[in-house]
Amino acid sequence: MSAPNGSTSGLYSKALFTGLWRENPTFRLMIGMCPPLAVTTAVKPALTMGLSVIFVLVCSNLVVSLMRNLLKPHLRIIMFTVTIATFVTICDLFLKAYQPQMSEILGAYVPLIIVNCIIIFRAEACASKSGPLVSILDGVGMGTGFTLALCALSAVRELLATGHVFDIQVMPKAFVPWLALQMPVGAFVTLGLMLGLINVLTRKREVATEDPEATVAPSAPAAPVPATT
Repeated sequence: MSAPNGSTSGLYSKALFTGLWRENPTFRLMIGMCPPLAVTTAVKPALTMGLSVIFVLVCSNLVVSLMRNLLKPHLRIIMFTVTIATFVTICDLFLKAYQPQMSEILGAYVPLIIVNCIIIFRAEACASKSGPLVSILDGVGMGTGFTLALCALSAVRELLATGHVFDIQVMPKAFVPWLALQMPVGAFVTLGLMLGLINVLTRKREVATEDPEATVAPSAPAAPVPATT
């Protein structure tokens, strides 16, 4: 009985933690790149967008998983889209009702969650083939990984462009803001530098985890060439 429980626990942990790093949508898979480039000028809108994606991802994964046995091959994309659009509409109306200022800042990017490939990708790859609990955990993991990536990008851009984060002064008063980081070019530069840093750290980690005994043997000295007469 311990083996099935262990395998089930491993399945749940994999569904939850895979999206945080190994298959992070932004830093590893590089999908759904519109929000990371468009709404990361400050942490507050980035966090709001991330929470909105988590809500839509979890709810749509749950509904798709519950109706997975009823999906027809030629209708599944339509059903995915209708399901995602329903929860995006709920999220958009909620922001307009309770966070009108943030809704105005995010603008059309909240309705555009409908076409975010992260949502439909997880519906096709996980929710349509897995049970409700695994689908929920997958949505939480992928959504959290996406949110952490947005927050990391926006924190760097807001800090260097304004000197503060969450309206809290961080940099000294003598700091000269890098206003270019609030422009579209700042998003590309910040994302590129972070991707480069992640690749370097990943390679170092892979090298460090290799078998320490698997070292390259030194080459044998060349045999002396006999003198010719």
